[in-house]
Amino acid sequence: MSNHEIPLSSPDVGELEEELVLGVLRSGRLSLGPMQEEFEHLVARRAGCSHAVAVSSGTSGLHAVLAALGIGPGDEVITTPFSFIASANVILMVGATPVFVDICPTSLNMDPSRIEAAITPRTRAILGVEAFGNCAHMGEYARIAARHEIPLIEDCCEALGCHSGGRRAGSFGRAGVFGFYPNKQITTGEGGMIVTDDPSLADVCRSLRNQGRAVAGASIRTRDPSPMNTGSWLAHDRLGFNYRMSEVSAAIGVAQMRRFDEIVARRQKVASLYMDRLLGVHDLVLPTVEPGDETSWFVYVVRLAAGYGSEERDRIIRGLRNHDVGCADYFPCIHLQPFYREMFGHGPGAYPVAESVSQRTIALPFHARLGEREVDLVAQTLELMLRRESLSRP
Repeated sequence: MSNHEIPLSSPDVGELEEELVLGVLRSGRLSLGPMQEEFEHLVARRAGCSHAVAVSSGTSGLHAVLAALGIGPGDEVITTPFSFIASANVILMVGATPVFVDICPTSLNMDPSRIEAAITPRTRAILGVEAFGNCAHMGEYARIAARHEIPLIEDCCEALGCHSGGRRAGSFGRAGVFGFYPNKQITTGEGGMIVTDDPSLADVCRSLRNQGRAVAGASIRTRDPSPMNTGSWLAHDRLGFNYRMSEVSAAIGVAQMRRFDEIVARRQKVASLYMDRLLGVHDLVLPTVEPGDETSWFVYVVRLAAGYGSEERDRIIRGLRNHDVGCADYFPCIHLQPFYREMFGHGPGAYPVAESVSQRTIALPFHARLGEREVDLVAQTLELMLRRESLSRP
């Protein structure tokens, strides 16, 4: 969120969210209750998956899935350098090594033609990220993963409600993970959701989110019949985490899911307004959706044309902000973040497509309540900044 007149993002919450949250507060049941169960059911159905596990964030969901799959020190996980940093951080959190693959310049997802060259005997998974909610290539990642008998983990934190090739986001991999930060299609304040068709994996994730407690009705790792393995609240079957989602957060999520089609329709309308308004603007590359695919629009990110660089882009962003238009540089490349450069020795030129794209992206204000007047004002201001930049170029 920002203090700009037109903020970069804004959650769409209202009376239903207030009503359900108040109901939870009055119930006295603030964790592991019926709201969580309903929210899990609604998200699983939307993703077309059999199981859903609510967690405290998208990051914790990805971490739990990696841990549940037994990925750890000495292992490698293939992923993208063009993403929010959490998708690579979770690989480090389990002690494994992220192996980056450059991206496709159109979809902004990993280039599937480059993945197999990155697979080694240490590769234990492919973690595919749907950049800005674009599901392109997920089916190809799944086929590559199957060929090499390694799991595909789908980071669909930005893609709830998106479709590609007749399949829904969350359904391509061994597991998918959604995120519900306030700038996402729906929000729970903070929160995430693991989805899968694998009942055993779902049970392990349920245990991991709850301090490693055994899940009622699930088979536990040890066959020891001692009292510590009877499923009591203070019996712990494995090393786990506190990744639970509160009933308050789940209540917001239930309200959001009941309104999901309405919220997404509004976001699609805003994206159409931007598309119509910016289509003829020179020096801009607009986001594309493949024929037959559908997106629920996490953000609206434009790209400056080739020939522009990060200095020009940053000046344009400063100009937009100076005119009270919220915007951001989505995303800086992960491998060039200070921590990753220090740990792995990455430098400029390692992943040239991702680096070129990253230097020219601008996320424009985007949320369900934007109207035509605000979109027009953003477009006018962006055009002004582009003209200034054009006039200053030799």
